[in-house]
Amino acid sequence: MQLKRVVVTGLGALTPIGNNIEEYWKALVNGVSGAAPIECFDAAKFKTRFACELKNFKVNDFIDRKEARRMDRFTQYAIVASDEAIADSNLDLEKINKLRVGVIWGAGIGGLETFQNEAMNFGAGDGTPRFNPFFIPKMIADIAPGHISIKNGFMGPNYTTVSACASSANAMIDALNYIRLGTCDVIVTGGSEAAVTEAGVGGFNAMKALSERNDSAATASRPFDAQRDGFVLGEGAGAIVLEEYEHAKARGAKIYAEVIGGGMSSDAYHMTAPHPEGIGVIAVMKNCLENAGINPEDVDHINTHGTSTPLGDVAELKAISEVFGDHAKNININSTKSMTGHLLGAAGAIESIASILAMQHGIVPPTINHENIDENINPELNLTLNKPQKRDIKVAMSNTFGFGGHNACVAFKKLDD
Repeated sequence: MQLKRVVVTGLGALTPIGNNIEEYWKALVNGVSGAAPIECFDAAKFKTRFACELKNFKVNDFIDRKEARRMDRFTQYAIVASDEAIADSNLDLEKINKLRVGVIWGAGIGGLETFQNEAMNFGAGDGTPRFNPFFIPKMIADIAPGHISIKNGFMGPNYTTVSACASSANAMIDALNYIRLGTCDVIVTGGSEAAVTEAGVGGFNAMKALSERNDSAATASRPFDAQRDGFVLGEGAGAIVLEEYEHAKARGAKIYAEVIGGGMSSDAYHMTAPHPEGIGVIAVMKNCLENAGINPEDVDHINTHGTSTPLGDVAELKAISEVFGDHAKNININSTKSMTGHLLGAAGAIESIASILAMQHGIVPPTINHENIDENINPELNLTLNKPQKRDIKVAMSNTFGFGGHNACVAFKKLDD
């Protein structure tokens, strides 16, 4: 069976450094940090008192007030980003076969704020079960693609992938394969997350995963730096319209890139810690290369998982050296989490978008906040430190890993007609 080609025809982003694609790209190239003191709740008693929240975002500018109240923030973010991506794709919603248009979305946690607030309200009461009738449909992780499909009438495959921080990368790989196999013509994919809440920050603090650099929030996310002390929690959404190549070409669609492969693996090692030798990460990149039908020497750019944790960054870079050998030093490696923080289930989507835009513009965004050399990291690797670098990128890869040992890797290529 001949697999169909899959291309990217629409992008949408709602991030801590930009509320649309144009703002997001400009901030990436300029090395803007999205980290700042938390505003959505009083974090005075928390070990970490900062995060990468959205800036100047008013949901009612995009969604009717009544409708918005029936959605958790992670769903609101999904609607806004997907609306931008669908508009960007220039799909004619009156003409396309909506039975062949799906929505496959990623969310690592889902409606955490809704669950937290309902539980706290119940606990503060007298035991009488008074719950909002929208509690469950606001909270469940699969509701975001449900809302996207309802709004647009898309009747193809519709579900959420949940694999912690790898969720939206897994969603993209599923979407890729459905189109490859001829099941769909178009799939809206990506991910969203809204975990900057008391429960989210407190929970990650309890497991010592977050940076506690409260005196310098803007520089706290520092992947590959010797003084990194944990990730910075982020929020937002990324949306990507994937389309079968001939379908896109027939309607004269703008094409950003071709999606040529995806790899998946498991560390099978620990609930939260990466394998110290990066065995699962080695496997996922090799799987992706094989699935894409390319050689290690073909890769020009890797947007790493690069969360700014002491163990994770080293393990991932060791794995890159193992997979790519001498070619590793020729690859532009970066971590855009240094700017956006870690968007958990949405990370794979917004980082894939960053790679696609880097390919389109010929510029690799920097890994910011690097000050101190880590002697455990190979100094020959080009980590694109502190300044963007011009680069003709023909093939880019994006790595995303999640608690539980979930690993996903997606590969993109400049379109070959």
